[in-house]
Amino acid sequence: MSLNKLTIADARDALRKGETTSVALTEACLAAIDGADALNAFCAKTPEIALAQAAAADARIKAGDAPAMCGIPLGIKDLFCTKGVATQAASNILAGFKPEYESTVTQNLWDAGAVMLGKLSMDEFAMGSSNETACYGDVVNPWKIDDRKLTPGGSSGGSAAAVAADLCLAATGTDTGGSIRQPAAFTGIVGIKPTYGRVSRWGVVAFASSLDQAGPMTKSVRDAAIMLGAMASVDPKDSTSADIPVPDFEAALTGDIRGKKIGIPREYRLDGMPAEIEKLWDDGIAMLRDAGAEIVDISLPHTKYALPAYYVIAPAEASSNLARYDGVRYGHRAKLGAGDGITEMYEKTRAEGFGPEVQRRIMIGTYVLSAGFYDAYYNRARRVRALIKRDFDLAFADGIDAILTPATPSSAFGLGEMQDADPVAMYLNDVFTVTVNLAGLPGISVPVGLDSKGLPLGLQLIGRPWAEGDLLNHAYVLEKAAGFSAKPAKWW
Repeated sequence: MSLNKLTIADARDALRKGETTSVALTEACLAAIDGADALNAFCAKTPEIALAQAAAADARIKAGDAPAMCGIPLGIKDLFCTKGVATQAASNILAGFKPEYESTVTQNLWDAGAVMLGKLSMDEFAMGSSNETACYGDVVNPWKIDDRKLTPGGSSGGSAAAVAADLCLAATGTDTGGSIRQPAAFTGIVGIKPTYGRVSRWGVVAFASSLDQAGPMTKSVRDAAIMLGAMASVDPKDSTSADIPVPDFEAALTGDIRGKKIGIPREYRLDGMPAEIEKLWDDGIAMLRDAGAEIVDISLPHTKYALPAYYVIAPAEASSNLARYDGVRYGHRAKLGAGDGITEMYEKTRAEGFGPEVQRRIMIGTYVLSAGFYDAYYNRARRVRALIKRDFDLAFADGIDAILTPATPSSAFGLGEMQDADPVAMYLNDVFTVTVNLAGLPGISVPVGLDSKGLPLGLQLIGRPWAEGDLLNHAYVLEKAAGFSAKPAKWW
């Protein structure tokens, strides 16, 4: 097996046994990246940094100082600030921006000995579900049907494509309304969004601050447990970071869920749901039941209001967060004509720097926060959010240990197929995932099967707050029962 195809767990064990080196692992990944330009997953390659970090990791391993992530080559989503390396959030407005600081998440990974292969493309400012809004162009799913190029999902589409195509052993992602879990499902990999506050947001370019959460995108549930343990920490620089100990998530993977109660929310059985998604869900229910779990029908009555509430709250927060991009101190600045003043500079810079989807969400957000509409839209959405969280609280109070749902309403669709349609049609891709962000809960997507076209489909497990270990164990059981091992046929 090529070294770039290893999982984190297998690579860790091989490194500790002296069967390979981090430099060799890194070189294998860099070669795979150089041969995968057709996927457009990496927006910046950092081979010099990678090889230097790999050599340092090998020295640590030789000295017996080898955390689980030591020597593991990773891709980093373009939303994470990386010191001295371009960080654009896939937007023209941040052209040329190289941070003077490191995000807490990436610093945690480098402290653990991980290796940065480069930055991964994404939807602009994480706004999108298909990775078609990046200033770098579309990212292409390594899974393909005939000659149709498919979306890898979004916004963490570059991360998903890179992991699925074995360009890196794992990648960082962020999830505001499903942006880890949906692309993971579309590409046949594992993606976990932790509890809000488990992973620091400091140094992660903000989209919607009360919803954003970083997490790992990996080839297996065990890898997700290992990487999440390295990413998570309390952080005094992030006021929403929770001072809760980070457990050994890998140790929680016992494979025993006997007696656990799995909730099946009736509201997630949508009208017009594809039969393949319905069957996948039923298959997942059977797998968990066969593993000894008790299946319980539950109700989350406010689910139908989640998508509209999310698409009020997220743009409102985005319009506030993105007000800082004005071309004054960094990033893109428009060329001004004679007589243009500061107002014209702001207007021209933002018109040129932001893409259509980002402009759309800024305008929606500004509208719902404006005088006369604040109570009608934003405050009402916040009240709905509280009701959605209460639905989950009541379910968990009744003894439910985890909730099983589909991850997406379909498999990956073709690039360009939904881009020019009603934007709401694209937003419906988040129908199963946004509730988790609104409630601040942990959620994970696990690949479970292939549809009739041969494309991967995933199921989502939702856990109790701060119980990522239990959630990962349920996902581990589902992963083992499904036995999903399909990989995309190499065409790139």
